[in-house]
Amino acid sequence: MTRKAVYVTGMGVVSCLGTGVPAFYEALCAGRCGLGPITRFDLQKNPYNVSGEVKGFDLSPFEECGLSAGAQFAVQAAAQALEGFPHGRLSSVALVLATNFGPAEVFERELAAAPAPAGRGYPLAGGFFAEDVRRVADRLGLGGLLVSISLSCASGGAAIAYALDLIRAGRADAVLACGYDSLQRMSWAGLSALRVMALPEDGAPAVVRPFDVERAGTIFSEGAGCLLLESAESAAGRGAGLLAEVAGAAANNNAYHMTHADEGGQGTCAVIRMALGDAGLSPDGVDQIYAHGTGTKLNDVIESRALHTVFGERAARIPVVSVKGALGHAMGAASSLEAVAAVMTLRTGVVPPTVNLRDLDPECALDVVRGAPRTVDVTTVLSNSAGIGGANAAVIVRRPIPSSPGQ
Repeated sequence: MTRKAVYVTGMGVVSCLGTGVPAFYEALCAGRCGLGPITRFDLQKNPYNVSGEVKGFDLSPFEECGLSAGAQFAVQAAAQALEGFPHGRLSSVALVLATNFGPAEVFERELAAAPAPAGRGYPLAGGFFAEDVRRVADRLGLGGLLVSISLSCASGGAAIAYALDLIRAGRADAVLACGYDSLQRMSWAGLSALRVMALPEDGAPAVVRPFDVERAGTIFSEGAGCLLLESAESAAGRGAGLLAEVAGAAANNNAYHMTHADEGGQGTCAVIRMALGDAGLSPDGVDQIYAHGTGTKLNDVIESRALHTVFGERAARIPVVSVKGALGHAMGAASSLEAVAAVMTLRTGVVPPTVNLRDLDPECALDVVRGAPRTVDVTTVLSNSAGIGGANAAVIVRRPIPSSPGQ
């Protein structure tokens, strides 16, 4: 039996490079960088002082709107993805919300209460996450299945894989897969403790240099990326344009180490092979890759090894890009934003450059696009992502070939 075809029919973005898919992708292709000094909270003596803050976004206080900062990003990105979707069908749309830190500022506020409110203690963090997905769904008027997941920085890709499975299993016809996160004092303290962030270079602000021989760390950012996935029947029933087909996706966790992947990249190899198998593709079927590419010494070499293991000699000829030089590492939103960019590459035939890459590390022997955007003829794109604790996700999108209802 042929599995249901699942399509991307809408997308939305809130990022440090701009809000809305056109502004976001134009900035990526222009090689702009959205990173700058942190302004949202006082760093005191923290040496890590550069981030990717969302600018020009009116963040309402939680007390006024009942939404965490990240959830406000998610609502905006989801609203963009739902543009043109029939209001009368929103009651059946499912929502898969994915994040690292969720409503961090709400949790931070509760922890600051001393003592805890009498008779109730501190609420569990998981309760906050559940509240975020419920409140986002209520704000959008969604009435379908609600799911909240957290697979570290592979969360966004895992959300797409989950949404894909829901539609194939017949549990939903339309699903919003949205990754989100916001920068808050509590999460910044935890991220700083990892010691993976780049520091200023010779008095100049810190930057992310994916795959560069002189790369010195990543920089964290915030935002939301959202993709609306629909079955062929659902999309055809409302005459929706098909932006891309989600050909396959997978998520795994090899629990190798609390903070980094195994040096052979076996977890990454496994998840990419799982996604290829899910899509019914051989490695030769992938034309272009959006890499995780954090700009840390360890990640970029591990990912390069994994790509060579999976794709063999072709790994050196497949155009690869990391958008983290431009965007920073958007945590739960990272792979969602990269999936949006992958769909845009399918639609435009343009791969954005890897910002800040000057000298390719010989240990990262890949065809990394740099300096300027590259025009390519692609039909299938892989987006790869990873997170601490051994989490991995991979999503494969390809040019849509409409199928008849029931396929």
